[in-house]
Formats: sequence, C-alpha cells, structure tokens
Amino acid sequence: MQKTLDFFRENDQYAKHSGIELLEVKAGWARVKMTIQPFHLNGAGTVHGGALFTLADYAFAAAANSRGRLALAINISMSFVKAAYDGVLYGEAEELSLNHHLGTYQVKIVDDKQRLIALFNGTAYRKNEPLIGDE
Repeated sequence: MQKTLDFFRENDQYAKHSGIELLEVKAGWARVKMTIQPFHLNGAGTVHGGALFTLADYAFAAAANSRGRLALAINISMSFVKAAYDGVLYGEAEELSLNHHLGTYQVKIVDDKQRLIALFNGTAYRKNEPLIGDE
C-alpha cells in the first residue's frame, strides 16, 4: 500500500492545493484529513460543498486504486448531513463491492467530534492497466 500512498501524495496536486492529507491506505480502504481553513468556507460561513466533495473524492480515489489497477469514477452521489464551520474533517472510504471492472465505495465525512457531516457513494471503473507504471 505504500506505493499507492506515495503515488497519491506526490501526484494529486488538487488535493495538495486544497489542504487535504492522505493519512492511510489499505486494500479497499483509505482515510484522509482536512483542517478547515478560511478558504474552505462558502458565503454562509460553512464548509463549501466543493471542499467536502474534494475531501471525499480523494479518499474514494485512494481506496479505489489501492489494489494497484487504475480506477476512475463513473458515478457518484453525495448527501450533506450537517454543516461544518471549523476544526478538522476526516473522510474514510470503504469498499462495499468489487468485481473485475467495477468497485463500489462509501465515504463518510466526520468532524473531529465524530459527528457525521456528509456521505459520498461512488462507483469506479477499473481499467486493465496498473496505477503505477509496469507493476
């Protein structure tokens, strides 16, 4: 899993720009963290839906690619459960289903008090090529 962790940490420039950190990757699972900054807030003073989506999408991508095959999103849905204003948010992606070409994942976003902020469900298409070079 270290190769996947290193790959995403080095290559996902948008996650870096957004202040999101990949904490851990296991087969079919990933955990990310985002410390809320003023630039994450929308006009109402809550964390912007796009910031929440980016956090969840990063966890989803790491989990979907954790088995070494290039996997790309083909469908997602997201539900916003509770507003977040400050502190730290965590996204945890879990693989729900996997076959040769499709993987289904759920990402739960919680705050630093373990309150549910959002739910993300995604399906990834698993290509017949390695995530990293010629593995």
